[in-house]
Amino acid sequence: MNFFRRRTAVAVAVVLLLLAIWWQPLVGLVLALALTIWWLCLRPSNTRNWLPEYAEPPWAEIDGDAVTIHNFRNSQYRAPGEVIPRWETRTFHLAQLRGVDLLVNDFGSRHIVHTFLSFDFGPEGYICTSIEARRQEGEIYTPLHGLFRQYELYYVMGDERDLIRLRTEHRRQGVYIYRLVETDPKKLGALFLVYLRAANELRERPRWYHAAVDNCTTNIRVNARASGLDFRWTWQILFNGHLDEFLFRQGMIPSPLSFADTKTRAYVNDRVRLAGDGPDFSIRIREQVPAESKVVV
Repeated sequence: MNFFRRRTAVAVAVVLLLLAIWWQPLVGLVLALALTIWWLCLRPSNTRNWLPEYAEPPWAEIDGDAVTIHNFRNSQYRAPGEVIPRWETRTFHLAQLRGVDLLVNDFGSRHIVHTFLSFDFGPEGYICTSIEARRQEGEIYTPLHGLFRQYELYYVMGDERDLIRLRTEHRRQGVYIYRLVETDPKKLGALFLVYLRAANELRERPRWYHAAVDNCTTNIRVNARASGLDFRWTWQILFNGHLDEFLFRQGMIPSPLSFADTKTRAYVNDRVRLAGDGPDFSIRIREQVPAESKVVV
């Protein structure tokens, strides 16, 4: 069932349920039970009419130190709704993994943002990883729909020029980059491998996205804990517009500056525009981002 039919069915069912409850509570109870059973029987799928940027699920082959990512996204965005999809195969080596950055995408809400990570592989470049709601043609994302089995979960793995410029240049939204405190290289490598295995699993067994409990930020925490990193529960995970300040106060975002000044330095939109398509894109957009070299075990 495509999402138009699914939403129409839900809307009609809810209206009928409310009328039934008003007319005859017992009938309403039966309808509510039937609606619940139908809802629980909905199954996620990897075979829908996806938007071009979600058409191919990423997956990885792991061979010792070498990791080969298939369907590595490096698309271009010309105008609203105009996408030139590019899917590549790239190989990285775990020995080159140097650190990880938190990226915050501010789309206009004070309390809710989109968060994603970018893994720094030094001379081999960055792998930007974003956990998102996989959308179909003609479908828009709303948090309300994200609560009711309207989207599948999707891992984007791609070039920073794609994932960052999509937001700053195409959607005209703000992006902030925070260098996270360095951690045990083994745990950092384990975190990256958890991401790869999660993407591989979704390719084989799709699951629903949920705007409250199975989203961009909750999955960062799940993946971090699965790799042995300490990421305790906090209300800022649900209201993730405050997550960057929480991590700053916890010492996870190293900076000698105040949080306000650190956030100002983390804002990359102007630098993204100046970096353009240059080969040093990832370096230039980080020119003012505070960082440190201390390793925390």
